[in-house]
Amino acid sequence: MALGKRKPVQQPLFVSTADLNARPHPFYAAVNQVLDAHHFDVFVEDLCAPFYDDGTRGGRPGLAPGVYFRCLLVGYFEGIDSERGIDWRCNDSLSLKAFLGVAVDQPAPDHSTISRTRRLVDVETHAEVFQFLLKVLANHGLVEGKTVGVDSTTLEANAAMRSIVRRDTGEGYQEFLTRLAKESGIETPTREDLAKLDRKRKNKASNDDWQSPDDPDAKITKMKDGTTHLAHKAEHAVDLGEGGHGAILAVNVCDAAAGDTATLTDTVVAATENLAAVADDERVAEQISGDFMSEAVLDKGYHSKQTLLDLDEMDIRSYASEPARGRQDWAGQHDAKGAVYANRRRVKGERGRRLLRSRGEKLERTFAHCYETGGMRRLHLRGRDNVAKRVLLHAAAFNIGLMMRVAYGLRKPRSLSATAAAAACTLFFELVDWVRSIRAGLTGIGATLSVMSARRLLDRRVPALSAAA
Repeated sequence: MALGKRKPVQQPLFVSTADLNARPHPFYAAVNQVLDAHHFDVFVEDLCAPFYDDGTRGGRPGLAPGVYFRCLLVGYFEGIDSERGIDWRCNDSLSLKAFLGVAVDQPAPDHSTISRTRRLVDVETHAEVFQFLLKVLANHGLVEGKTVGVDSTTLEANAAMRSIVRRDTGEGYQEFLTRLAKESGIETPTREDLAKLDRKRKNKASNDDWQSPDDPDAKITKMKDGTTHLAHKAEHAVDLGEGGHGAILAVNVCDAAAGDTATLTDTVVAATENLAAVADDERVAEQISGDFMSEAVLDKGYHSKQTLLDLDEMDIRSYASEPARGRQDWAGQHDAKGAVYANRRRVKGERGRRLLRSRGEKLERTFAHCYETGGMRRLHLRGRDNVAKRVLLHAAAFNIGLMMRVAYGLRKPRSLSATAAAAACTLFFELVDWVRSIRAGLTGIGATLSVMSARRLLDRRVPALSAAA
């Protein structure tokens, strides 16, 4: 066979669409069938109509709401963190064009059109779309809503710590340190002088004194890995019922500096409103009982006397892990004592321990899917409302992925590649071990044990790929 060489390619002037071999992806085709069956496009077009004019004023053609919301769903399914990335991926893939409803000879929406539409449509409309897709999930019998777990995580904001300024004077950090050094008697402070002065200061990065000029809603926060960044906080309410599968019932993007006890009520109210809307819908009323949001499962960050009292007043039984606080003085706090002791009894029971284990499994899974594999741990948007719009559709896409897996047996598109990678890793380790066995003269049981050790190594080194396999 003669050696082939790569040559410059002259693209044809005209090409038949049949020659493009544009085949829809099985997952996206199934999602479109479900959305079409529930008249998703008609719903979002009626919902977003007030944000569009009649087209008589000219200007850029508007992006159809159904196409816009599908673009955000693609961001989750493909693990894309930015709207530029969504633009590139959709224009690169014929199957994604088919999912969006774009002809193969037409470009998919560019990032500026997606961004303009996001700014045009308010956050309440995005919340209604999330609620609509939750009804679709309930129609498949995947929402119970009786027992709800709540937890939060931090998302790194699209703003740098080096850019923070004083709230009172507008000075940058270096300018502020230089002024302090000069006031202390150092006329020409060096970088070492400023660093030494900064080490001695207390509360050097207080949100009361500093803010980001690029994203004032972002707050200085200690992240999960111990580093300090400007961040937002996302709080999830997740279905933990016996018949539930871990669907996200509500998402609350809030102040990252606020404690969990301060944001819990808003998230519980949002979950209750979403469940009430699902129960009131005639199409899915039979899928969810009226006894929803009757139990809340929480970690120790939410445990406080006032929180347990608030949940008790809302007729919600709490299962909150209790931190070690030692003996407490209950003088004049009879109601709080009763709420704390009742919560303690429930947590120590068999059902309480089972619910707390379920919380760790199902709640943490939503964070991993939405922000790790979903690509939203590091944000590319600024402003809490903009972040909330994207996070709401990410959570809705998580619910759609859950529905496709449980009801139709279809996993997310990237899961197929993960399975293939896991199989390749397994084959590679077994091949390496087989070669080593031959070299060492091992046969029979020795080679078998060596292959088993390779599998254990695979489980330890790449647990995610091994689980996918």
